[in-house]
Amino acid sequence: MLLFNTQNELISHLNFISNESSSIGFVPTMGALHQGHMSLLEESLRNNTINVISIFVNPTQFNNPEDLANYPKTLVKDMDKIKMISDEIIVFAPSVEDMYQGKTESQHFDFDGLENQMEGKFRPGHFDGVGTIVKRLFEIVKPTNAYFGEKDFQQLLIIKKMVEKLKMKVNVMGCPIYREPNGLAMSSRNERLTPLERQKAAIIFQTILKAKNLFTSKSVNEVTQFVKNELIKYPDFELEYFQIADESTLLPCIRKSKSKKYRAFIAVFVNKIRLIDTISLN
Repeated sequence: MLLFNTQNELISHLNFISNESSSIGFVPTMGALHQGHMSLLEESLRNNTINVISIFVNPTQFNNPEDLANYPKTLVKDMDKIKMISDEIIVFAPSVEDMYQGKTESQHFDFDGLENQMEGKFRPGHFDGVGTIVKRLFEIVKPTNAYFGEKDFQQLLIIKKMVEKLKMKVNVMGCPIYREPNGLAMSSRNERLTPLERQKAAIIFQTILKAKNLFTSKSVNEVTQFVKNELIKYPDFELEYFQIADESTLLPCIRKSKSKKYRAFIAVFVNKIRLIDTISLN
């Protein structure tokens, strides 16, 4: 299994091994890999001749310095997990200096308003950081197909919008959320939870699953109030937001329309550890 730490080395290698018939699959990650990441890699392996995974904790998408400092960094374990799937996967684990060339700043993007909802509202500058690094990674790897989990559904739509607006030649593929046995959406941040917190955090998915069922007969306000009432029962949990939104524009749903698809989005702090989840309501 090949590991590259600089973009120049990776670009040279990809230029050497690829040709017109090659298909490059790419899975961008921030490491601390879990089975959800592995499922993205497996999807990439099924559909591409060359497969690349990046492991890079991007500082410009963190608006909370403490969150950045505490983000798990487990490169050796990550490499072992990747090798169990295939030893032909190319790993790209660059430094901040290499990616940002000494100027660790994000570019400003206009994602047609997708960036102003939910995560964008509560994490100022987050999606500029995401757009900056994903754009750079796409320029380096030049993937045919790039794979992202639907847990970060807003991010998925934003990356698709960026590719569309910049006319980048990459297919952005959304893949289903991978869940722990208790329903908790798999996330690198789950590693920071205690075993008891991890067990209790199952209530997040259980609550939005109940919200989905209620959505068939109740108003948006009633469903939202139900979610708030459920989570207030858990003193260790702090609801940051729950929003029902149009699945294509991410604008909040005020009144239901049979012609639109809706999705519920939630962000919860469990003892300062921020967890997100989402579920389709149609």
